[in-house]
Amino acid sequence: MTVEITVGHTWDGQVIPKGHHSRFTLRRMERGIVLEVDAPYWGDTKPAELPGSTWELWNYEVVEWFVVGQGSPRPYLEVELGPHGHYLVLQLCGVREIVRKELPLTFHAEILGARWFGRAVIPEQFLPPGPFTHNAFAIHGVGEHRVYYSHTPVPGHGPDFHRIGCYSELGIFR
Repeated sequence: MTVEITVGHTWDGQVIPKGHHSRFTLRRMERGIVLEVDAPYWGDTKPAELPGSTWELWNYEVVEWFVVGQGSPRPYLEVELGPHGHYLVLQLCGVREIVRKELPLTFHAEILGARWFGRAVIPEQFLPPGPFTHNAFAIHGVGEHRVYYSHTPVPGHGPDFHRIGCYSELGIFR
């Protein structure tokens, strides 16, 4: 089964122009999930590190997918992907409580004009126990021009993607 996700709002729910949309395609495979991304390329400065696992990737142009499982505290996986081949994978248990960081990932990205495309393979063992909720995000810009887009809005006083109680159901993977 395939799930299509569109990041088509600001973090607080305002509709954004279609040309600013990022699209995620999730496909279940035998040992995990294939996550494909089609996103605008904004031309922000890339990380100084070589492509691969990159700590604090959230400070750069990036798309993110969070999948939350069941349990108390709530376990979740954060997958961040950048247009230059950088990624960051975190397993958390409880809001912002990292239990494993910089997990290895098979990821490839390519910039084609004004858009970039990526493909990541997320191993089954990285996923929390289901059933799941999830959300997807896109971030770009610098300083006061930083922009935060979301699939499902995360209301509050500012963009906080760890408001995991605001996520939508994802019932296809278990």
